[in-house]
Amino acid sequence: MSLIEIEAEVSNNPVDVIEHVAALEDWTFERSGDHEITISTAGQWCDYHLSFSWMEEVEALHLACAFDLKVTDPRRTEVMRLLALVNEQTWLGHFDLWTQEGLVMYRYALLLPGGAEPSVKQVEGMLESAIEACERYYQAFQFVVWAGKTAQESLEMVMFETVGEA
Repeated sequence: MSLIEIEAEVSNNPVDVIEHVAALEDWTFERSGDHEITISTAGQWCDYHLSFSWMEEVEALHLACAFDLKVTDPRRTEVMRLLALVNEQTWLGHFDLWTQEGLVMYRYALLLPGGAEPSVKQVEGMLESAIEACERYYQAFQFVVWAGKTAQESLEMVMFETVGEA
């Protein structure tokens, strides 16, 4: 193997770009392997745990962003209704419920076919869209899980926007 081939192998790992961005942002991160990294960051409502995985078989960089909100069995159906309503409004990525763990998470994948590498701007965009989506809808999930509200009521409460200044 030539030096050029070795250099290409080393620099062709999308997770390296994510590690670079996390270091620049001074975020806490842990590299659990060559193809995985987890980042923790504080949001307005809670802490977010972002996990990036490079999936070689489909040439995609997968992002999963979870927040600390445990969905109990009695509220699961209403959370699923809320997920459907929220996903109708979400342009990039989507929300899922991991039923075994009872966790709501935002997921997004960036296709990188043929050896393409993500740019810093793409990684920053993925992170921003995940955190913005979670910040926007976190309270709706809380209203369903903790306050017993319906999906529609919860979404209406968080989508309320004030105009002007008091």
